[in-house]
Amino acid sequence: MAHSYGKYADFEGLREQAVALRRAGLSRRQIRDRLHVDNNDILNRLLEGEPAPEWTKRPNAKDDLRARARELRLEGWTYDQIQVELGCSKSSISLWVRDLPKPERRDPTEQAKLAARKRWGHELAVRDKERQRTKEAAKQAVGKLSPRELFLVGVSLYWAEGGKDKPYDRRENVAFVNSDPGMIQVFLAWLDLLGVERERLRYTVMIHENADVAGAEQYWADLVGDDSSVFNKTTLKKHNPKTVRKNVGDNYRGCLVIKVLKGADLYRRIEGSWCGIVGGATAAD
Repeated sequence: MAHSYGKYADFEGLREQAVALRRAGLSRRQIRDRLHVDNNDILNRLLEGEPAPEWTKRPNAKDDLRARARELRLEGWTYDQIQVELGCSKSSISLWVRDLPKPERRDPTEQAKLAARKRWGHELAVRDKERQRTKEAAKQAVGKLSPRELFLVGVSLYWAEGGKDKPYDRRENVAFVNSDPGMIQVFLAWLDLLGVERERLRYTVMIHENADVAGAEQYWADLVGDDSSVFNKTTLKKHNPKTVRKNVGDNYRGCLVIKVLKGADLYRRIEGSWCGIVGGATAAD
């Protein structure tokens, strides 16, 4: 094929050389200089259909977006849906996915449901972010507790969650039961504040028989920082086949019971302190 430019008259021969150099891994600039082709149009025709070597391709910040857009298109997403999901223009999306088959048109009702689910998912994410921000602000506002603050917290904590005497059953024992590791840690810190030696504490794990009993025992032992010698035999809750358990999964570790040996005097102090808190909270100015 002859060309009007004299030095490009043997176009086919020149193209064979250009293609060979391209397949050998040369760049456009290298081929241009090697063959002395100064006309870009001619160079384009010589290399037509020949992909550039990988080493000449610059990393594209949109490569990940392009790959994700193609995945979504293959899943049946529309341009509008992909645009909302990825935040890029429809023109870019069109270039990225134009070689892929068009998705089947969905029923308008189904499309509305999908859009509603997506909006709700976004709303849930926003709410969760705000929820976490509020919690963190509240946490920072508490700061370090003074001994008096920890004392009042501990008394209230025990009176809400600990064992209490009944008029018909005076035992004056100190026993605290909870499944929340944070509650256990606060209670132990409160006992330390009151000077209760750890040697006076005994622990019992209470858990469903179908759960990971050994894992729960190890978890609570690590949390309280004591070995198995201060743990009583684990209490297993029998499974009722007529009920559906909701307390399942890796985070279910049952409850921990903490008992204070020789705790009668401590119990009286707790009960008296609680009465003082009630009186202080309800007293007139």
